[in-house]
Order: sequence, then structure tokens, then C-alpha cells
Amino acid sequence: MKVLIVGGGGREHAIASAVARSPQVDKIYCAPGNAGIAKIDEIVPIGVMEFDALADFAVENKIDLAIIGPDDPLVGGIVDVFCARGIRTFGPDKKAAVLEGSKAFSKDLMKKYGIPTAAYECFDDPKDALSYLETAKMPIVLKADGLALGKGVLICNTLEEAREGIQTIMVDKKFGKSGNRVVIEQFMTGREVSVLSFVDGTTIKTMSSAQDHKRAKDNDEGLNTGGMGNFSPSPFYTKEIDDFCQSHIYQATVDAMAAEGRPYRGVIFFGLMLTDEGPKVLEYNARFGDPEAQVVLPRMKNDIITVMNACIDGTLDKTDLEFSEDAAVCVVLASDGYPEHYEKGFPITGFEAFEGKDDYFCFHAGTKFDGDKIVTNGGRVLGITALGRSIPEARSKAYEATKWINFENKYMRNDIAGSVK
Repeated sequence: MKVLIVGGGGREHAIASAVARSPQVDKIYCAPGNAGIAKIDEIVPIGVMEFDALADFAVENKIDLAIIGPDDPLVGGIVDVFCARGIRTFGPDKKAAVLEGSKAFSKDLMKKYGIPTAAYECFDDPKDALSYLETAKMPIVLKADGLALGKGVLICNTLEEAREGIQTIMVDKKFGKSGNRVVIEQFMTGREVSVLSFVDGTTIKTMSSAQDHKRAKDNDEGLNTGGMGNFSPSPFYTKEIDDFCQSHIYQATVDAMAAEGRPYRGVIFFGLMLTDEGPKVLEYNARFGDPEAQVVLPRMKNDIITVMNACIDGTLDKTDLEFSEDAAVCVVLASDGYPEHYEKGFPITGFEAFEGKDDYFCFHAGTKFDGDKIVTNGGRVLGITALGRSIPEARSKAYEATKWINFENKYMRNDIAGSVK
């Protein structure tokens, strides 16, 4: 079969690697892809938001399955466009992808159906938001309602910081139209855990847990990013927590979306906070996380094509997901200055060190070809993932592998998974 993957980051490279392991697949295309994906797939120079051009390509090349990676095209309705053209597609349609596309929608959904989450209020007018803050308890969390590349969340410790946050999101429009509405949320404390899941509209099957490091600098300092590293599984995600989440969060969310006339098919990413009062939902994403996909998919034993087809066909209840006992740790190599200002175009060397090693992975996120050289082309450049018998072993191997890669202005956190013994 022929597969088209839409996207060009580390998540899509991890998906492409998983798809390439399927004996069902003869040919893989990726649009627009990156320099690392080009070693697996044929790269197609079409942007992720060029829906008609992508659909034309899929029809002309007789694509058997399209897999949509990023949030923007999903929320924009690419699945609806593809399905209208008769293209079999994995991912939620526009009505379902609003689960990530609007934080106000997702919070209202959780409130209506009793899914545990932080207390919150939504505001369309910055004056009303500022007025509410005058009596709110600090610290507090401000969230731009729409998509913001994982960066539209501000944790404010003081009233002054919160006022500045409203100015940044709603007045200065740092995150564009995503800041037309803001969600002001109770600050929760505890460990954050991510759980990815496959959903077929009715049935949900969860993948292995993972834990992200969002802040740019060591000790969770610096600005919020799309993710600086990850590990899987999370030792803090116990069977007791899983049992609670399966009924009160995971299945409840799928049932709620169906009840709202928005049946969900694809991947739901559950961002959880393990509070003293029990697990609560921090956020939903409508796709594989990045870099979560880079630690979860290398551990997945199933043929991903079979699982995705089951989601589309509504037969996921007949599938049991299996993951290796190995742990995985991913360390992101970024451009110094990310997530704000950084330079691109620096040659990258050292890729040959990964060849022939099945317990090391170098997932490309922000790379491109410059002639016959591979150069940096983004803030997050590479995700270096290693497998091990334990988190500490996988961590040691991943940091060892970061030394194999070199490029000017290379930056990484040095404490990924450091708290896990």
C-alpha cells in the first residue's frame, strides 16, 4: 500500500519510522517532510495547509492511507477535505479536532460531563479578564484559546504578571487570533504525565505513558517550549492512576465527544496533572505529541497501520496494544535562543554514528538540505532517543548519543529524566 504522511517535524519522523516497519507498506510519501524523513520517504514539497494540493497529490498517486501529523491542518479541516475526495485518512475531522483547537470548548466539555480538570473562567474582553484577576488567587494560569505551537500558556505568580499576560495574549496578540479569547485557570500542582491514545469513535486504547520537559532551561527554568525532552514510561503513572483515568477521563472524553455529535477518530493526547486530589486534565491534543511520539512509538510492538485502520473502521475493540518493556528517553537538540530568537542554516555532522543501531534514534525536527549538506532549519533541530532496560540506562545512552551530533549554536537541557532513579 501507499501512505502519505502530512507534516515535517520530529513527530512525523517518528510516525514515518513506525510506518516503515509495517510489512503492509510499499511506498511512503511525506509532505513537506525534512532531511531525516527523506531517508525513509519520498519528500513532497507541499505545505501542510495546502489542502487541495495535498488532496490532488493523494488522488493522482493513488494513496491508500493518509496520516495527518500536525494540529493546524487537523483543526483547519484537512480530514474533511481528504474524505470528500475519497482519500482514506487517519485523524479527527474538523468537528472533533476542536477538542484541541479551542481550550474554551474542551474546558466546557469537561465541566459539562464531569471530567476532572482545574476550575476556570473564559473571557473575550481583556477588561473583563483584568477585572476577574483582581480577586483571583495567585499563582494562576492564562491560556490562549486557540493553537499556539504549545507556547500559549503563561503561569503567573503575581497579579502584575497576570496583568502583563493578558496584555501579551489579548491586546498585543503575541499568539495571533488564538488570543482573541483567554481561559484563566486555577493553578494545579503535581507531576505532569502525558498519555497518548488511539480512538475509533467509541473505543479508546491507551499507549504507554510519557513525561515531558517543557521549559527551555535546566531545572524547569526559562520560557515554555514545544518540549525539550521526554521519557517513557512514567514511573509515577501507577496502575491505580490508570484505572481511575480509564473510566473517569479517557472513556468519559470519548463518550462526551460522541454525545456532542463530534465522534472522535484518531489520536487523543491527554495531558494530565497528578494532583493530591487525583488526576486532572491539563489539556487535550488532537494528535501524537512531539516529542512524546519519539519515545512512545519506538516502544510500540503493533503494526501501526493495522491500528490506524482499526480506528478508521471502528474495530479498535479487537486490537490489543503492546509495548516493549524497554524505557525510552529523548533529548532535544535545539538552536541556542529557542523558543525566541535563533539562527538557522548551520551544517550538522555525526549522523553516521546512528547507522546500524536499533536502540538509538535520531529524529529530525528542524532540518533541511542545503545542496548535499543537512543544515539546521528550526528551533528544535533533532530529537535524540535511546532505549534501555530502565529510565536511567536509556537516559545515559541518549546523552551519550547527543555527543555524536555537532552543529554551531547546539543547545540542550542537561536534566531530562534526571529525577527518575
